[in-house]
Amino acid sequence: MSILVNKDSRVIFQGFTGQHATFHAEEAIRMGTQVVGGVTPGKGGQVHIERPVFDTVRDAVVQAGADVSVVFVPPPFSADAVMEAIEAGIKVIVVITDGVPVQDMVRVKRYLIGHDAIIVGPNTAGVITPEECKVGIMPAHIYPKGRVGIVSRSGTLNYEAVEQMSELGLGVSTSVSIGGDPVNGCDFLTLLEKFADDDETEAVLMIGEIGGAQEVEAAAWARDHLNKPLIGFIAGATAPPGRRMGHAGAIISGEGDTAQAKMQRLAELGAHVVQNAAEIGKTVHHSLK
Repeated sequence: MSILVNKDSRVIFQGFTGQHATFHAEEAIRMGTQVVGGVTPGKGGQVHIERPVFDTVRDAVVQAGADVSVVFVPPPFSADAVMEAIEAGIKVIVVITDGVPVQDMVRVKRYLIGHDAIIVGPNTAGVITPEECKVGIMPAHIYPKGRVGIVSRSGTLNYEAVEQMSELGLGVSTSVSIGGDPVNGCDFLTLLEKFADDDETEAVLMIGEIGGAQEVEAAAWARDHLNKPLIGFIAGATAPPGRRMGHAGAIISGEGDTAQAKMQRLAELGAHVVQNAAEIGKTVHHSLK
């Protein structure tokens, strides 16, 4: 099994005919993802990389059965693209776009109330279930299929963790990069709940960073409900207070936001805490013994 996406997912790309969407759609197709077309307003009826182009997301849902969308729409228009996908009934919306205004994401989250869609991102590397479905910009070839679920703020640290695990013979059930913006679509807790219900995920790796309380809230839930090992790493141990580091959401605004404070709290809640990024793979491997 997996979470969010699998071999049966029917994927469209919003902003389909743009350069970046085209490149990553071709990569997804090569991996075996069911890319059933894409959306570029005004180009409906055309064919692009041997897939149909639709004017609207609803057309893609009705005519191609789309249920997953990858958004490669410029920041000023991303919120409208996401809300269009929500309204059309898309179940998983992966927003690759970086630089989406925070106020726009607040508006999107308010619009999401009453709908059952999951939004991943913005500013995300996406979601991948190895050998089944890729909806993002990650290098699919580095992800072996396996039994470890990953949820990460950082795409780059996600790749590093996968490389370390693969050297130890460990693979991935599903990997999700939730994005590094201060307001994102789904959080760690939402995805831990889904991994808890996935019989083929035997451990979950959570890669967080300074700023906010999402990781601690997720670990508190996991202590009582996950019933499988939770491995946690918090990036940003040397970050100075008050300065944004890397992601827009990575800023220490209080004592509890520091990497050390978060890691201490995760350990108290029963997670296997990684103190050094170079030890992620070994820690995951040890947790499964």
